[in-house]
Amino acid sequence: MLPPSFIGYVAGTLTTVSFLPQVVKCLKTKSTSDISGAMYVIFETGVLLWLIYGLLTADLPIIVANSVTASLAAAVLLQKARYG
Repeated sequence: MLPPSFIGYVAGTLTTVSFLPQVVKCLKTKSTSDISGAMYVIFETGVLLWLIYGLLTADLPIIVANSVTASLAAAVLLQKARYG
């Protein structure tokens, strides 16, 4: 049986890596017109709350995954503010 933390790391890795194509596309095309700024603001807020939860509960998979995801989502939001 796999330990719960392993499942957490795999889930966190997959959901975090899913943002990479969007970040790369935004940086390459300098276009964010098809991206909902409101969705990313709401999503970023949720991710930051998950990060706080992870810190409060000392849950390392949640801390790691949400730290990276927050950074990637913030990169998209910054591109949206810049090019949107």
